[in-house]
Amino acid sequence: MGVAIRTAGDEDRELIVRLLDEAFQDDPVSGWVFPDAEYRRTTHHRLMAAFTDIVLAEGRIDVTEDGSACALWLSMPADDGGLGAERTDGEATEDDGPVRVRQAVDPENERVELIGRLTAGVHPSGRAHDYLWMIGVVPGRQGEGLGTALIGSVLDRCDREGRAAYLEASSERSRLLYERLGFQAASEPLLLPQGPRMWPMWREPRLGGTSL
Repeated sequence: MGVAIRTAGDEDRELIVRLLDEAFQDDPVSGWVFPDAEYRRTTHHRLMAAFTDIVLAEGRIDVTEDGSACALWLSMPADDGGLGAERTDGEATEDDGPVRVRQAVDPENERVELIGRLTAGVHPSGRAHDYLWMIGVVPGRQGEGLGTALIGSVLDRCDREGRAAYLEASSERSRLLYERLGFQAASEPLLLPQGPRMWPMWREPRLGGTSL
């Protein structure tokens, strides 16, 4: 049977935040941003809420009908410098996306801001593309193909429209999944300071679809 998918609205905000919080509690990058496990359990949801609010306002969130998985997408125009790119003079301002996220989530935690700056720094520019910011599946439902179904529905559209896609994989397991869907390394892995790697990945549109 196919996976029923719908577009989330503002009324789904708490569902999406809770889903992402559960899905990413043990993610290597979340563990780097919030190294203390107990603190992460009480604070991590605020970061997921900030991401959810940004994408609800500027992009699209796809969610399975049963609320067990979701994907956050942004449509990036050509010649975009990436989200949260630094000013040319190197100075941060209150209008800086990463600064605002840190202030809203955990003001004393520099890593909340740094993760935004580092990923923006490797984000490709020059071509319009769909950016998979995050995809989460609740524990206990992983491995059932929900993530593949969520991604595949967008990749099929990208193929029809001749549009590229981009993401950063946060684990070896997810990197291998994305490779099977046609993504390839976009640059050298991003090594977080004293932390894990992230893998920037780019996918050219396929003639004839994704063949999932």
